[in-house]
Amino acid sequence: MTSRLRPGDPAPEFTLPDADGNPVSLADFRGRRVVVYFYPAAGTPGCTKQACDFRDNLAELNTAGLDVIGISPDKPATLAKFRDAEGLAFPLLSDEDKTVLTRWSAFGEKTMYGKTVTGVIRSTFVVDPDGKIEHALYNVRATGHVAKLRRDLSV
Repeated sequence: MTSRLRPGDPAPEFTLPDADGNPVSLADFRGRRVVVYFYPAAGTPGCTKQACDFRDNLAELNTAGLDVIGISPDKPATLAKFRDAEGLAFPLLSDEDKTVLTRWSAFGEKTMYGKTVTGVIRSTFVVDPDGKIEHALYNVRATGHVAKLRRDLSV
């Protein structure tokens, strides 16, 4: 696992397919602040709660100049089903080989139910308009996370 990202670090660039198979790059958001969040699996209870929290707060985040991108190791078709079922209006990107997850230190060892396992580390980052990490949050909780993020960002 690479070392964890910290504020001021350059955000690792990526280009990944979205739920429709179209390429989306971090560079597409240059000039705006963007929330990049990594989650384990579309459609699971925690990931659904987190995605719906972003959905329900998207207008306020967008008004504050923040775009949102969700990234998981799910296939694009799975992401499309998830997007459509939950009415998500922000890009969901597929990182099936976990390359981007690993570069952002959002994949590796974690503790789950008292056991050490390897998997997606639920993480959220805010990238500034110049492509630098503004906030790096690892091991976030699905419930209440967006509200905390809004408080931290004064949104």
